[in-house]
Amino acid sequence: MNDDARTNIGIPAPSPGSSGSAELREQIERTRDELGQTVEALAAKTDIKAQAKEKAAAIKDQAAEQAALVSDQIREKAGQAAQLVKDKTPDPVLEKAAQAGDQVRESAARAAQYGADKTPDPLLEKAGQAATAARANRTPLLAVGAAVVILLLVRRSRGRRR
Repeated sequence: MNDDARTNIGIPAPSPGSSGSAELREQIERTRDELGQTVEALAAKTDIKAQAKEKAAAIKDQAAEQAALVSDQIREKAGQAAQLVKDKTPDPVLEKAAQAGDQVRESAARAAQYGADKTPDPLLEKAGQAATAARANRTPLLAVGAAVVILLLVRRSRGRRR
């Protein structure tokens, strides 16, 4: 290879008086490293599947953050509303509401016992299995619930804009 060919491909010709082969090896090694980095960058740009996975992960994280934010806002608003109702409600009404709540709990317990007594055993077993499965998969169920709430809130807000 002559000096013109080396210059055309980006490798400068060794200067006279320098240790030519050692310097040439260093230049070749640097060029290989740069070429490897370039190839890796091009491969990353053409790997659509990996890009889609990264984008999906980013969207998933963003949705989880948004769901947590909305959930916190809902809890805060519900707490504020409950406190406002409690502050505005007279004490006798609160006492009657507490008594009514106790009566409802007692009635619900009696109804549950009656239902359990009248329900066939295989059906009770299936219901127990379903409840166990729901408890075991609480996080996905909550995530789906949060997604539904977000979807409903978005649809509601878009409906108001029109």
